[in-house]
Amino acid sequence: MKIKTKFPSPQAGNFYAELRKRVNQDFTDRGISMNANPKMWFKATLFLSLFFAIYFIIIFGNLNLLTLALLAIVLGIVCAFIGFNICHDAIHGSFSSSKKVNTALSMIFHLVGANPYVWNITHNIVHHTYTNISGHDEDIDIAPGLIRICNEEPLHAHQRFQQWYAFPLYGLASLSWVFRKDYKKFFQKRIGARENLHPGIEYFNLFFFKALYYFLLIALPLMLMNVAWWQVVIGFILLHLGQGITMGLVFQLAHVVELTAFPLPDANGNMEEAWAEHQMRTTANFSTNSSLASFFLGGLNMQIEHHLFPKICHIHYRHIAQIVRQTAKDFDLAYNENPTFMSALQSHFRILKAMGAPVKTLIVNKATLLPLK
Repeated sequence: MKIKTKFPSPQAGNFYAELRKRVNQDFTDRGISMNANPKMWFKATLFLSLFFAIYFIIIFGNLNLLTLALLAIVLGIVCAFIGFNICHDAIHGSFSSSKKVNTALSMIFHLVGANPYVWNITHNIVHHTYTNISGHDEDIDIAPGLIRICNEEPLHAHQRFQQWYAFPLYGLASLSWVFRKDYKKFFQKRIGARENLHPGIEYFNLFFFKALYYFLLIALPLMLMNVAWWQVVIGFILLHLGQGITMGLVFQLAHVVELTAFPLPDANGNMEEAWAEHQMRTTANFSTNSSLASFFLGGLNMQIEHHLFPKICHIHYRHIAQIVRQTAKDFDLAYNENPTFMSALQSHFRILKAMGAPVKTLIVNKATLLPLK
């Protein structure tokens, strides 16, 4: 049985208490809600409209195969944007102040092939608590045995090439999510150190909404489109390659880059730092000055703010980032940030290369890789 990991209690006048006070005061001074604003509702409407428009064009458009293939990839990318911009906030309870609205919007997650209940456990509860802690945070178990991202994982000979094959695997991860991951996470005994006990209704939801997804994305195209069955299968795979690569890259660039750490508890399960300081060490932002990145990625390019304030709608992250950055500086804490998407991608590539190298390596900082003796 795994020892439960524990964070030390924060001290009086600590970083997180001061940060929350400053952020709360900022919202009070501006007289605005921490939840969605009209811009957020516009984004939600836009991405849902794009999904249905592309879906119906594919089904009824009588288009040539090349156009259908391109639209399938675009539909997959739009599915990722729906997950980023609507479902992620809704499942965190930050989209709306109404629990019913958040629950309703979280159900859209079924539309992209994922189960919101399982996501809430693996992401909201486990990942947000035990970020980058090997053996606890299953969000960093990208492809166990195939991709190695920290020194605690065993090293295999084939992983010396992982910086090249990892990216196609991110695309396949979406297919795995639809057909395997949700079922596996639901029925395994525990996720990290958390026991898996589920309400009866969630068994029904898991199978019913998976079946509905298979019907809408596989069976209905087979019934209505004038194409061969194998062409529908190829289109479905292309959709998930677009969805998987988009989702995989965004999540990995926030936690698996050279700036982030993978701390471990001691033999008694105790972490060295308080939870908020741990989040600052294990999370990194990228493209924070890009309005386009913030618009399309649902604020997931600003993971520091998201991990510290998951109950605040992502539409506010760019503003509160100024407060978080200054408070971190005041408490002498690092604010991990890659200036662009490409710089974050290059950093992720380098850490994959280092972790797959024949000699085990320890990431010390952005510029230094030292061998372990």
